[in-house]
Amino acid sequence: MANHSQFGFQDASSPIMEELVEFHDHALMVALAICSLVLYLLALMLMEKLSSNTVDAQEVELIWTILPAIVLVLLALPSLQILYMMDEIDEPDLTLKAIGHQWYWTYEYTDFKDLTFDSYMTPTTELQPGHFRLLEVDHRVVVPMESPIRIIVTADDVLHSWAVPSLGVKTDAIPGRLNQTSFITTRPGIFYGQCSEICGANHSYMPIVVESTPLSHFESWSTLMSS
Repeated sequence: MANHSQFGFQDASSPIMEELVEFHDHALMVALAICSLVLYLLALMLMEKLSSNTVDAQEVELIWTILPAIVLVLLALPSLQILYMMDEIDEPDLTLKAIGHQWYWTYEYTDFKDLTFDSYMTPTTELQPGHFRLLEVDHRVVVPMESPIRIIVTADDVLHSWAVPSLGVKTDAIPGRLNQTSFITTRPGIFYGQCSEICGANHSYMPIVVESTPLSHFESWSTLMSS
């Protein structure tokens, strides 16, 4: 999860988030190179006397027309690749349905017969040592690590958004509509998120907690929750 004074992203815990962080760094380096070049040319123009070579130069105009187009292509290709990867859902091992309410989440494990529960934020007075205020819930979403997970997101009343930054997941929950996305957790851990769509007075009090565990632990948990 995020730390105080953190400038970068949270540690990536899914292949999609790793790709997003890599693309962000790639785009940032391109922007840094462009800014450096522009600042250098501005300084050069201020310090040097203007000449006919800088006032009227068709070769320079040709370069600064073609070069930005090449830069845009270098940014667009990896961006489109990641966009299609985020929409790719290929034979998930587990399907999870998240339903947004004012102001809590309901989760249904559709591959199990009776595995449904509500997830409410834990009040500050009931927090255990090591838990995070406004981020901990009474029932976590438990998923097996290194397994493709499909999540179907909808809402029961108003607009919500199911978002977990470290997994690179953010999907709007719209009443009467089913949106879906997928993710794979690459390591065991607990990942925090929040509703990312303003949904009323208690919008900031409906956190999301995803717990990634080995398959054997997930099977034990699902058996306990279903009984």
